[in-house]
Amino acid sequence: MSGTEANIPPSPAPASTPAPRKPGPELLSTDEFSQFMLKSKSEMFSVFRGLVEHVAQVTMFFNEGRDMVLTSLISYDDNGLVLEFGASSEMNRKALEAEKLFCVTQLEKVKIQFILRGLKRIESGGSPAFLAPLPESVLRLQRREYYRLTTPITRPLNCTFPLPQEGAPPKLIEAHVADISGGGAGLVGIPLDIPLETGMEFPGCKIDLPEVGVVTVTLQIRSVFESVTRSGIRSKRAGCQFVKLPGPMLTLIQRFIIKVERERKARESGML
Repeated sequence: MSGTEANIPPSPAPASTPAPRKPGPELLSTDEFSQFMLKSKSEMFSVFRGLVEHVAQVTMFFNEGRDMVLTSLISYDDNGLVLEFGASSEMNRKALEAEKLFCVTQLEKVKIQFILRGLKRIESGGSPAFLAPLPESVLRLQRREYYRLTTPITRPLNCTFPLPQEGAPPKLIEAHVADISGGGAGLVGIPLDIPLETGMEFPGCKIDLPEVGVVTVTLQIRSVFESVTRSGIRSKRAGCQFVKLPGPMLTLIQRFIIKVERERKARESGML
């Protein structure tokens, strides 16, 4: 076992009614970034090898994020993953009882996330350790791919998507883009009478990125709900995932995000 865990102070005793602990590392939606999921054993083993070689710290969240264990990957093979016990015996016990554990780490500035189930206690090198079956998949995401940009209010982005109509050409619907990333976009200001359901796909959607270009994508609706502006205007808001986003389109989005962030930092420093 590495000396890292020995330096972690024990968790304070919980209050009588503990508030849920907000996870430190960001948990990402695997639905939105499904195109970045690694599912073959060779791809996952490549990631695990890097985690072992770099002794990367892994945070395991469980019990709906209320509990966590800091650990690191000791070894891996076809039988599963072996991870260090954490510093708290109480948290280790709870982790062994947990049905699902969300694991988050980073490897050379690349976000790694996977889900483990059914931990067992074993001995590894004379010390107690966790043994978990191999995860079904591993999310491997570079920051430029999962960084979500909230679009400037002064320069809103517009998205046009074709709504199929029976016996007629598609009707073009316009919406504002509230946020965008390499995995998807959030659309706002959609009229209430537009029928949207989770799982629906809209090919041929166009998002105009000022001074960068027009991105043509297929959007899949992942969530939809009604929203109300301060002035009382009601509309729909939709969280959308890009489906099989072509490389050139991803490059345009990344270029736009970098451009907007660079301008924001310049304004903050007084250069603009």
